[in-house]
Parts: sequence; structure tokens; C-alpha cells
Amino acid sequence: MPREEYKSDGDKPFVPNPFSALSSEGLPPGPAEPVAGSTPAKPLKNRGRVDIIRQKAGRGGKTVTVITNFVGIGLPEKELLAKQIQKRCGTGGTVKDGQIEIQGDKRTEAAQVLSEAGFRPVMAGG
Repeated sequence: MPREEYKSDGDKPFVPNPFSALSSEGLPPGPAEPVAGSTPAKPLKNRGRVDIIRQKAGRGGKTVTVITNFVGIGLPEKELLAKQIQKRCGTGGTVKDGQIEIQGDKRTEAAQVLSEAGFRPVMAGG
């Protein structure tokens, strides 16, 4: 079988398209594209105040950022927030006794993630 030669000058496509023989007949219409310059989705509502505290006492000299006083959210959402904060900080953490604990003094990074999620973070020393 002779090998087909593909040119990039427009005679044939450089790479054959395996989907070129398919038809879109019978498929539902695709999503409408957003209009340029339109306003983005409205921001998340205020989900309440949370406290961000730096703790060192009773932890063997290690500093930990503790986020407390969540109202109206369950354990799965706290675990999701903890994962997002850990990823942003590049460190470990856990959800323990209804509060999020992040290794190190990461109050600023945690406040950014919580603000994006609609919370009103308040930082304290500790």
C-alpha cells in the first residue's frame, strides 16, 4: 500500500482528521458563548465570619494556623476548604474538632482562599 504524503501548504491537512466523516445531525445545540464585555456571575454571598488564629502553645514548638467559628457548613465542605488552603500554601493540614488546622503561619493565604469562598476572615495573633 503506497504511503500518502501530507503537505502543510493547504493541499491536504498535515494530520488526517479521524472525525471528518462524522455528522452533527441529531445532536442538541452547544452552549451559547458568553458575550464579550458582559458581567461575570455574581459574587458569592457573605457566608459569615471565620476566625484565623496562629497557635504555637502545646504543639511542640510548631506553629499552626487554626480556622474556627464556621457556621452552617458541614464536614465535607470543611475538608474541601482545607484541601484548597493546603494546595495554596503548599503544606499539610487537617480538619479536627470542627476547625481547620494548617501547618505553619499561613494566615494570609488561608484568608485569601476563604474570601474567594465567600467567607469574611478575621485574623488574630494567638
